[in-house]
Amino acid sequence: MIRIGIVREGKIPQDNRVPFSPKQCKEIQDKNPGLQFFVQPSPNRCFSNEEYQNQGITLQEDLQDCDILFGVKEAKSESLIPGKTYLFFSHTKKAQAHNKELMRALIDRKIRLIDYECLTHDDGHRIVGFGYWAGVVGAHNGLLTYGKKFGLYHLPPVHTLKNFLELKESYENFFLPNIKIVVTGSGRVSTGVLDILQYLDITEVSPEDFLQKHYDYPVFTHLKGKDLYGRMDDSSYDRDDFHAHPQEYCCLFLQYAKVADILMNGIYWDKQIPRLFELKDIQATNFKLPVIADITCDEDGSVPCNVGSSTIADPVYGFNRKSLSRCDAFLPGNESLDIMAVDNLPNELPRDASKYFGGFLQTYILPDLISGENTAVLERATITVNGTLGPFYQYLKDYAGL
Repeated sequence: MIRIGIVREGKIPQDNRVPFSPKQCKEIQDKNPGLQFFVQPSPNRCFSNEEYQNQGITLQEDLQDCDILFGVKEAKSESLIPGKTYLFFSHTKKAQAHNKELMRALIDRKIRLIDYECLTHDDGHRIVGFGYWAGVVGAHNGLLTYGKKFGLYHLPPVHTLKNFLELKESYENFFLPNIKIVVTGSGRVSTGVLDILQYLDITEVSPEDFLQKHYDYPVFTHLKGKDLYGRMDDSSYDRDDFHAHPQEYCCLFLQYAKVADILMNGIYWDKQIPRLFELKDIQATNFKLPVIADITCDEDGSVPCNVGSSTIADPVYGFNRKSLSRCDAFLPGNESLDIMAVDNLPNELPRDASKYFGGFLQTYILPDLISGENTAVLERATITVNGTLGPFYQYLKDYAGL
């Protein structure tokens, strides 16, 4: 018998997403007679305890007898059961200081941690993630912010809606003014953004036309790769060279900030990659951009006026162009940018996001786990095992105290 546990989320505020929906748990059990799910009761999940019970899934506080334990966000160090296999987003692969204690606990308790963020196909593309739903909600929030800032229209907050279907229904008889939207990124986040813009029948235009032409209807352009970056020496772009030597490139975004009304930012960023713009650029009179939906939400990252994440309840803050400091949102005039920087956007559509996420786990990851084989996919994502670091994470020795 293979026993799989779904842990109660321990991070505060508690996440309401789940790795598998009740129906997915039942489907997996039905297809694998030697497998059984056990779910820790929780009052905060998007699927209730009763919904799991109604599918014949066992609710159980004690998960000591489970072989594999699934969560979503970082587990509390004190809750980790020694010697088990865990899957969750640990936020340790970049040696994040706030999770150093968690890393020590994973090592000390000889836990095999498989990090969702590190599950990749052989070509390097990620297998699971909530990025698509971050893009969907982030795009909506960006549009909502613009409408509220200028008093042009009203959209309901996503978290007040039941599901994705209700979100799409909220767009009935909704039409945007002739604004220009710039989308950045090439992953799941930007896919979610593009789905919303295309559902609203907003016209896509080339980067060149976006910069040069005026339109009597709303348009967007999608910037990635060569549209965003060029080598400092000759302005060329090569994808492999950029990923190997990002510090030798400059960012070409600033020209778009002179004509765009909304930036929906979905790019991956680390400290070696040039920012979209610098703080001093915001002070220029030709920096027109009034609203930024920073969906990837890296504080002081690709969007330097992201000075910290906001919340689902209070998603927008202002950033004063003159003082370069945080201020109230939706101030009159043009002295401030309005920044949407919620870092847990998929929690606004948790049932849809969870079913989507669980589907990828069920298809691509669970068969390997059930087989007991340490496949290449699992090995690439194993950050800790048997009291040490996995083979791909030896660079974390100092961080892990080894």
